[in-house]
Amino acid sequence: MKKYDVVVIGGGPAGIVAATTAKSLNPDKSILIIKEEDKGLVPCGIPYVFHALGCVENNSMEPRAFVDAGGEIVIGRVVDVLLESHEIKLASGELFQFEKLIFATGSRPLKPVFLKGYDLKNVELVPKSYSGLEQLKRKTDNARKIVILGSGFTAVELAEQLSEEPGKDVHLIFRAEHCLHKSFSRDMAAKVDRALRETNVKVHNHLQVNEIYGDNGVARGVRVESGETFEADIVIAAMGYQANTEIAENAGVYINSYKQIIVDNYMRTNVKDIYAIGDCAETRGFITGAGGCIMLASTAAAEARILGYNLFRIRIKHDFHGTLSVFSTEINNTVFASAGVLVQDAQKIGISYVCGEAEAIDRHPGKMPGAKSMTVRLVVMPGDGQIIGGEISGGKVCAEMINTIALAIQKYVTVYEFLSFQIGTHPFLSAAPTVAPLIKAAENAIAKIDNMKII
Repeated sequence: MKKYDVVVIGGGPAGIVAATTAKSLNPDKSILIIKEEDKGLVPCGIPYVFHALGCVENNSMEPRAFVDAGGEIVIGRVVDVLLESHEIKLASGELFQFEKLIFATGSRPLKPVFLKGYDLKNVELVPKSYSGLEQLKRKTDNARKIVILGSGFTAVELAEQLSEEPGKDVHLIFRAEHCLHKSFSRDMAAKVDRALRETNVKVHNHLQVNEIYGDNGVARGVRVESGETFEADIVIAAMGYQANTEIAENAGVYINSYKQIIVDNYMRTNVKDIYAIGDCAETRGFITGAGGCIMLASTAAAEARILGYNLFRIRIKHDFHGTLSVFSTEINNTVFASAGVLVQDAQKIGISYVCGEAEAIDRHPGKMPGAKSMTVRLVVMPGDGQIIGGEISGGKVCAEMINTIALAIQKYVTVYEFLSFQIGTHPFLSAAPTVAPLIKAAENAIAKIDNMKII
């Protein structure tokens, strides 16, 4: 039985980043990644396999840097972890010993077990495994009528991509008022709906699916509460993911109500030398401190870097203060992005806020080719002007602008400091410096704060 200084269970972004960082900083340590498949996936690229990328191979991810640094990889499925003896058992019967263990076991798609007919043939999930995604791609290639259930990023992006394929009739059905309603405020989510409806996707909101119907054990469509039916060659349930933590829980590691592994700010579990990162690990809001279930590759990578640096000793006095929930997507050539506390979050939790808003053209002058209208919103605490959230829609520049807002939130920047924010501009790349939308949104927030003080 071979022994390693560190064993990582999971070969997704979290596992790879943690193992690579730890190995590069500690070349004398033996580090092993155990993963179930030889080929891995870029999680965020999964919807784009179905059109933009064209095939699963173009969305593959390999830990080359880790292997080049001397790390080892074993392909196998972990079935048991024995914490007392520091042993890991694979389905093949192989055993490995460890000094330190990192759970990076990720998440798996939720099965809609509450729906009659969920177990019929041709009712599919959106897996995060290479082989599983290849199977789904083959099935969608052969389907003409496709019904997708869900309102989150995977459902929306998958619907848009499949609708771009010739001959596909794609319906997106969900119960909520708007798609992406958990990641954007109501009016911004309504913009997402409009952008999606301008594509080939048929969007059906406010519809409660009662069952997936079929015959001879094969799904033929879905029936909604009104009795209306939508025929389908394939029904894809893209209704979220759940943490993959059964092995950790069975081993005696503490789990929260979301079935995520409970960790501290340095990603340590309740058991010495046992850690957890990524989708399987607990998350808490950066501003609110409230528990949640945020599953983002960017969050996973941040957690993994922190753990990789501090695995053997504290190299950087930097604990993980919480998850900002930084989202971005592009629907019908319009980018939608958000970070931190949204308006509905502030209202629900009881945070005092004002919204600073601005609109601008993302190039200057506005007649430049490719110019696109941009909307920026900052969620601000009126007491001190601290920025706690933001939303943007517009051209591709928005995807990086939301990262600027995210950094401002992390560093407790106020709208007053934004007034002296020094920026670089270019006619083809940004709005005019005289109407820089982040600064104008900050000015708008300050004006609202001043009005509150007058009152």
